[in-house]
Amino acid sequence: MGKFFEDLLKELSQFTLGKLLPALILLVAGLAMIKIILRIVKAMLKKSKLDAAAHSLIRSVVKVVLLILLGLIVASSLGVDVTGIVALASVLTLAISLSVQDLLSNVFGGFTLLYTRPFAAGDFVEIAGQTGSIIEIGLAYTKLNTADNKLVSIPNSAVVSAEIVNYTANGTRRAELMVTASYDAPVEVVLSALREAADLETVEKTPEIFVAVNSYGDHSIQYVLRFWSKNENYGVNYFGVNKRIKEIFDARGIQMTYPHLNVHLDK
Repeated sequence: MGKFFEDLLKELSQFTLGKLLPALILLVAGLAMIKIILRIVKAMLKKSKLDAAAHSLIRSVVKVVLLILLGLIVASSLGVDVTGIVALASVLTLAISLSVQDLLSNVFGGFTLLYTRPFAAGDFVEIAGQTGSIIEIGLAYTKLNTADNKLVSIPNSAVVSAEIVNYTANGTRRAELMVTASYDAPVEVVLSALREAADLETVEKTPEIFVAVNSYGDHSIQYVLRFWSKNENYGVNYFGVNKRIKEIFDARGIQMTYPHLNVHLDK
């Protein structure tokens, strides 16, 4: 290894303008070519069937490979023995790989996500306790945007090992609401009111709206209401139905009870 460095320093000391100028031109031309290739790759990715979230990872890998190749070509044009550089690089790669295991784990995790495709760009997901819409799968991190507009970056290795809940993949979601009503209200009247509350144009008719008695409590009867929505209508339907329940209960004289205490005084 010491001899290699001696030879390298000797070769560097012999560099002349005649060698440096062509190498510099080659470097500039190579960088320009890399930009062109990356643009072509970007255009090809847009036309491909690969998910948009994976484009960043692929472009990053291509860029790193091209820069390494350009470095070897420039070194070769300067008269440097690239065979020795490659041998040295292999040793350094082994040493670096041991010190950056987490980074490599994230990179391999990114490729795993590309292969398994548990989500796509724009999907609303829950990963490692974080909920939001997928923006991209990067070289080391998967980025998602939360409902309150926060950018969250999760290491790819953590994404691969975590439980992933994809709320978008199936196209529709089921909403479930638990509502209590007084024992004085007839059960069929309450069930009819809940069914009417969920009868919105944006609520899916198949599967049908489901209403039932869920349990009997100390102060009230608990009812369950379930309905299905397309993903884009889920929030509007969930909060809209919630609002309509109170309005319809009031119109029909159905009381929503709450814990209370009756005190009896003996004379």
